[in-house]
Amino acid sequence: MTRTAGVVAVQGDVSEHAAAIERAAAAAGESVEVREIREAGIVPDCDVLALPGGESTTISRLLAQEGIDEEIRDHVAAGKPVLATCAGLIVASADARDDRVATLDALDAAVERNAFGRQKDSFEAPLSVEGLDEPFPAVFIRAPAIAEVGEDVEVLATVEDRPVAVRQGPVVGLSFHPELVADERLHRLALFEAPAAATR
Repeated sequence: MTRTAGVVAVQGDVSEHAAAIERAAAAAGESVEVREIREAGIVPDCDVLALPGGESTTISRLLAQEGIDEEIRDHVAAGKPVLATCAGLIVASADARDDRVATLDALDAAVERNAFGRQKDSFEAPLSVEGLDEPFPAVFIRAPAIAEVGEDVEVLATVEDRPVAVRQGPVVGLSFHPELVADERLHRLALFEAPAAATR
């Protein structure tokens, strides 16, 4: 059976996420068709979703404008996997600490934008992540950090004691950009090895 993976394509590293999803599916022994999402009506057909980075205020505005936001909420409520990265993490959270961002409330977390500095402060670091045997080469670009998490949120990785990878039910949120490296393990972990819907 071929699974349908949607990449929200209103902003961000769309083609990079699509390629990473294809590599992750192959590594998991899955067949996948990747679809780009720019309008309502596609998310309901998707088995898994990626919500890339970009600019969180713009992403949230476009999701609401196109009616994609409610479809993503329904996707999460149905227990289907979502991987939200960088600005996508901010949009997926319950609290962006910025009134301009209409969040999806898919993760019980508060997120600080640009917590690790601006573009010039970008960095790459080997990151120990729960569920992975070897460190992941995490790329942080204008990265947010997770300031607070609810009791149902599992912290998968931290940097300087701040959570940068979390999971709640079918949703995995990352502060960094896993699509920018050849390592597909986090896409596989989030989208093809996700816990059952009953865990949410």
